[in-house]
Amino acid sequence: MVTAELAAALPVLMILLGVALSAVSVAGQRVRAADAAREAARAAARGDAATGSRLAVQAAPGAAVSISRSGNEVIARVRLAVHPMGGWLPALHLVEQAVAATEPAEPIGVPP
Repeated sequence: MVTAELAAALPVLMILLGVALSAVSVAGQRVRAADAAREAARAAARGDAATGSRLAVQAAPGAAVSISRSGNEVIARVRLAVHPMGGWLPALHLVEQAVAATEPAEPIGVPP
């Protein structure tokens, strides 16, 4: 009797395990995208947007990076497609962004 119950419940347990592993994978990719956005925003705030894009792609391979300026802030947005369950399910598109204040060209309070 126990064997029959285990045989009936095993497919459900395997599906739950797959969903749990996919959720952990997606959460990890989301953290990776947030880190990439933060690195891109920091570099762009220093005035080097090209390095920021390169660092973001290194931090999150396959990511699309867009950097924009709004006043004295730099906004970096990273888009990343995640394929849960090894590509068996449709892709999830994650979007993370980070904001950094632009740094002045010359140090404040220091005479030239």
